[in-house]
Amino acid sequence: MHILIIGAAGMVGRKLTQRLVRDGSLRGRGVETLTLVDVVTPEAPDDFPGSVNCELADLSAPGTAERLVQSRPDVIFHLAAIVSGEAELDFEKGYRINLDGTRYLFDAIRKANETDGYRPRLVFTSSIAVVGAPLPFPIPDDFHSTPLTSYGTQKAICELLLSDYSRKGFFDGIGIRLPTICIRPGKPNKAASGFFSNILREPLVGQEAILPVGEDIRHWHASPRSAVGFLIHGATIDLQEVGPRRNLSMPGLSATVGEQIEALRRIAGEKAVKLIRREPDEMIMRMCAGWAPGFEATRARALGFTAESSFDEIIRIHIEDELGGTL
Repeated sequence: MHILIIGAAGMVGRKLTQRLVRDGSLRGRGVETLTLVDVVTPEAPDDFPGSVNCELADLSAPGTAERLVQSRPDVIFHLAAIVSGEAELDFEKGYRINLDGTRYLFDAIRKANETDGYRPRLVFTSSIAVVGAPLPFPIPDDFHSTPLTSYGTQKAICELLLSDYSRKGFFDGIGIRLPTICIRPGKPNKAASGFFSNILREPLVGQEAILPVGEDIRHWHASPRSAVGFLIHGATIDLQEVGPRRNLSMPGLSATVGEQIEALRRIAGEKAVKLIRREPDEMIMRMCAGWAPGFEATRARALGFTAESSFDEIIRIHIEDELGGTL
């Protein structure tokens, strides 16, 4: 089994790599080769007994996609993207990375398929940003794609391409619409939704965090541990059961910012909550107004995808995975 992870240096990519190394197999076959690719060179896992190729590459650059599929990886995890806030501020870069890079990858696989029948499993990380207000709550699986951001539009276009290329038999693809991942470890990024993690992550280690929106904002969340689980399940599931509608809204937890803060209070106390400083941000508040409050995710749950059921659980997972199990 040869696995290619594009976007391997990112948070989810690193955790996915760790999970694959720990499991040692995927789809009933031993993982013998990992190719890890990103715009910064990914770190090779220390404890992997097979072959590891770590590459610095930009998927949107001419020829990169063709080179990556030349070795015919069995499973491709396509995680690479620039995040929502950056895609909104830099229109050209967003379309180049999030749309053009994906299209180049899909076309490189198509050409390889036409040459020698190459047909990998492709797991694509989409986003709940493919829907936009006005939104029902919960949002049903058959709700139309109405993105209100450039990032959401780019992901929605890629979803259509994935369905069409899968229908044509060029690859066996599945699109995973990730909830907002919370709590993200590490430093804040340029995602407009980053504050959902910041207001928990920083106070848990005694640092101040900024809250740019009101406490009544409701959104859809899952932990990094669940995100990796979604990807692994997407790589192993029988896609005949999924059918032609290849893009799935993942399970998650619907919660308001206020409910997040109350979970923080229960676990870390009032001292942690007092480290949250309110600084309203008009751009982020406008973006939040169109964000998804929660999904039914009926199809994904029926297909075996699972996520957390409380924010207390999400915070405890962060403490276990990132803070050594204790505060």
